[in-house]
Amino acid sequence: MATGFFWDERCFWHSGGNYALTLPVGDLVQPLASGGLPESPETKRRLKNLMDVTGLSRDLILRSADSATTQELERVHPRSFLREFKEISDQGGGDMGLRTPFGKGGYEVAALSAGLATEAVRAVLKGEVQNAYALSRPPGHHCLPDWPNGFCLMANIAIAAEAALAENRAKRIAVIDWDVHHGNGTEAIFYDRDDVLTVSLHQEHNYPLDTGDTADRGQDDGLGYNINIPLPPGCGHVAYLDAMSRIVLPALEDFKPDLIVIACGFDAAAFDPLSRMMATADTFRQLTRHVMAAAKRLCDGRLVMVHEGGYSEAYVPFCGHAVLEEMSGSAHVAPDPMADTLAKRQPSARFDAFTHDLIGEMAAFFATPPEKG
Repeated sequence: MATGFFWDERCFWHSGGNYALTLPVGDLVQPLASGGLPESPETKRRLKNLMDVTGLSRDLILRSADSATTQELERVHPRSFLREFKEISDQGGGDMGLRTPFGKGGYEVAALSAGLATEAVRAVLKGEVQNAYALSRPPGHHCLPDWPNGFCLMANIAIAAEAALAENRAKRIAVIDWDVHHGNGTEAIFYDRDDVLTVSLHQEHNYPLDTGDTADRGQDDGLGYNINIPLPPGCGHVAYLDAMSRIVLPALEDFKPDLIVIACGFDAAAFDPLSRMMATADTFRQLTRHVMAAAKRLCDGRLVMVHEGGYSEAYVPFCGHAVLEEMSGSAHVAPDPMADTLAKRQPSARFDAFTHDLIGEMAAFFATPPEKG
């Protein structure tokens, strides 16, 4: 059974405000020559272009999707939030949260982005495809129910998960977030729930500055169903695979999901302007291989990737291509042009030993059931 790829040109037309990286232009902050927020369409468009050039696109089932419906959106976002968002969008755009500018039509593009994720999940659960990739833009994992945050205007994965649960297509869903930034929005939405396991691997205190600690394990029915794996700056290939094998995979085995959804950010890659990590395209390939094997063991291979961050226009396409090669088994490859250089730049054996011990401490912590109180 083939791999689905859900995308829409209209998502590339989402526009942000007058920023230089994450700073509003003005006072002493000059505009960048490249212009605007780092969350630009080019990382995603260049991924799709690379797939077309290598021939990988021909090995996938390419589809678009309808926008998420009002009913689907309201399972996560209050009606008052959606109404305000739509009004501002219709009036020409604005900024409702923290670093979430949008132009006219921003509401419709965000609903389409959520729709791509929702339909990718639905297609996998209906058996139309074995697994799927949603090239969603704008991203979603920072968005709270009533507050956009960190380039994220709607909570794409949460909307897709709630639709799957409401339609009785799944009863237990695991969300693994390997975007370099903490998945605080997804965490908050499911923090008191035991039907959605949320796991976030992220650079410690990158963004947001005040979330993502190991001690935050959920509350009420959700106690023990939220796992944060904060990694120190400088971690690379070895640390990510170590965290996957010693923490993420055991958590999946215990939870036994009906579906695994990955918040698939590529901003832990070595060239990203918003992180200080050293992952490579092969890191993401190997992570994908691990979760595919887990999905095969636990839920008949049902796996969905939803695109989140990643801000290196030159390098993100190779990371995404590696993931899709692995998902589809395609023989159309895009060799990483920086593989040899990044292999030499990986952390030292001493640093890897330090992170191995740190990950071991976290693994032991998560293996102990949290105390209710």
